[in-house]
Amino acid sequence: MAHGSQVLGSPPPGVSFGPEIADAVRSLGDGPLTEDALRRHVHPLFSRVLRRDEIYLSNHSLGRPLDRTADDIRHALDLWYERLDGAWTHWIEASGRYRAMLAALIGCSRPDAVVPRVSAGQGLRAAINALPTHRPRIVTTRGEFDSIDFILKTYHRKGRAEIRWVAPDERGLFSPDAIIDAIDNGTDLVVVSIVYFVTGQVLDALDRIIARAREAGAFVLLDAYHAAGAIPMQFDRLAPDFAIGGNYKYTRGGPGAGWLAVHPRHLEQGPLPVLFSTDTGWFAKRDTFDFRRPDQPELSPGGDAWLEATPAVLTCFQALAGLELTLALGVERLRGYSLEQQAFLEDELARAGVPVLDVEPHGAFLLVPSPQHADMTRRLHEAGVNTDSRPAPHDPSSGYVRLCPDILNTRDELRRAATIIGRVYGQL
Repeated sequence: MAHGSQVLGSPPPGVSFGPEIADAVRSLGDGPLTEDALRRHVHPLFSRVLRRDEIYLSNHSLGRPLDRTADDIRHALDLWYERLDGAWTHWIEASGRYRAMLAALIGCSRPDAVVPRVSAGQGLRAAINALPTHRPRIVTTRGEFDSIDFILKTYHRKGRAEIRWVAPDERGLFSPDAIIDAIDNGTDLVVVSIVYFVTGQVLDALDRIIARAREAGAFVLLDAYHAAGAIPMQFDRLAPDFAIGGNYKYTRGGPGAGWLAVHPRHLEQGPLPVLFSTDTGWFAKRDTFDFRRPDQPELSPGGDAWLEATPAVLTCFQALAGLELTLALGVERLRGYSLEQQAFLEDELARAGVPVLDVEPHGAFLLVPSPQHADMTRRLHEAGVNTDSRPAPHDPSSGYVRLCPDILNTRDELRRAATIIGRVYGQL
């Protein structure tokens, strides 16, 4: 296929890609991503962050921003300085673009079904506080991210929820059958990750878990933080009730740019929406700027009923460039390139005598098991390899160093990183 507009991932309706991103991705051509093409056409979009003198393998944690991100934030601030309250027209338009791109990213047909949140945890609370029972019974796993785990334990301690925990197996992995077995007719909500943040395990059989929950009359919330932008998602097809995530990692949107997705079937209107949350505010009101105060809450139609108070609009601008690049490149192409890089790094680590945890299917990062994982991470930082580690879900005395290459990492970097990791690993 010749170079042309068909090479570029299609923007969501009503959204266009910035010219620098559009030109760079169009220049890559069709087919799988290659290091040479990425270095020539995409790396220049990251000139500021690539000045750092280190090998950055924490792309599963804080994603590296495009140069344009600073310009987008500056533009949002300029609107404030120049137009004061007149900036709201442009801020709200940017929020709409943001929601449309998030919907396209996760495979949701309705942009209004994706609601900005400051964090994924805030999205979890909104979902729990929308359930039709005051003290829901929740099935979840011992491998959920710390914030999700902490919120659920706090709800339990306050008597606002009863939690049933599913434990990992001896390798720290979670069985779909164990989750399904934990769901009974008294379950109100099931909370599981698509990709587990410690091990990188992709939880398979999500369709069976969702089907069992629906059979039991329970809602399902998927934590997509390590999935969105890293592996293709099909929110509409899977049809969970909720999904939560954010742009901190794979879509390079930084802190505060979280989101909650509510399945479109819950957005149908009656006198009130079928499902709505007590986590609300004046932006969720019907006719927000009319300032009417009826005794009964009149919620906005569709997903806007899930908005809260005055939104944090700067985070929408903060996340735009990263979302545009992700959608323009295409998550399937990014996934294919990620798996190639991980395979290359795993081979280099094997040559350096470093074991890697065998998890299939897995997300965007590799794991090096080590009881001294925290000390190993510190020494790697000192040696110029930026990564992190987490305790194992089945054994807090052990843990894993997490290694995540991305489109800005070259094979030369990965080769050098493996050599350094081998040296540090051998010293522990």
